[in-house]
Amino acid sequence: MSAAENSRLEQRLTGLSLTFTTAQARQALLSPRDLASLVAEGDIVELSRGVHRRADAPETAHADLLAVCTRAPRAVVCGESALALHELIDDIPAAVHIAVPRGTRRPTISYPPTVVAQYASKTFVLGIERFEAAPGETVPVYNAARSVVDAMRHRSRIGETLALSALGRYLRRSGRDGVSELQDIARELGALSVIRPAVEAMLA
Repeated sequence: MSAAENSRLEQRLTGLSLTFTTAQARQALLSPRDLASLVAEGDIVELSRGVHRRADAPETAHADLLAVCTRAPRAVVCGESALALHELIDDIPAAVHIAVPRGTRRPTISYPPTVVAQYASKTFVLGIERFEAAPGETVPVYNAARSVVDAMRHRSRIGETLALSALGRYLRRSGRDGVSELQDIARELGALSVIRPAVEAMLA
């Protein structure tokens, strides 16, 4: 690649977000061939099919989250991934867990490994907050209380030991002040009969 060509591509690259899609690159007048050249030159890294990240972006331990949430912008980080982000479990999930509203298209992402759940559209937005996956870049994630309630609701899938461990750690951290938020969310999700006795047993 000539110096002039490299300068042209880098100039267009600086107009893009740190993590961007092929479609966004196309809007910045970067063709697939241009992207291939930038990858070869080490100016960008391909995180997932159709998702790239600039080499001058800050380092992050959450590149997989950025890749998945960029490919599936309507998704929310959930399940074990959310529990890990809130440091409610010690396990490092083998896949990125995301949720999308029931009735919408389930994204198919083979890399990074991704597990997709479908949550009721009526309560889908309950407990969503933003997590800074890299400086200046955030992804949507369910908050700690919602993540614990979901873990208890789906304990047959993720394991009762893991769900109870997350609940116990949440209660130790938040104390009785966090119980009301936990119960409010459980009530909205129709899971109060699951949460209340577990909380009472742990706080007894």
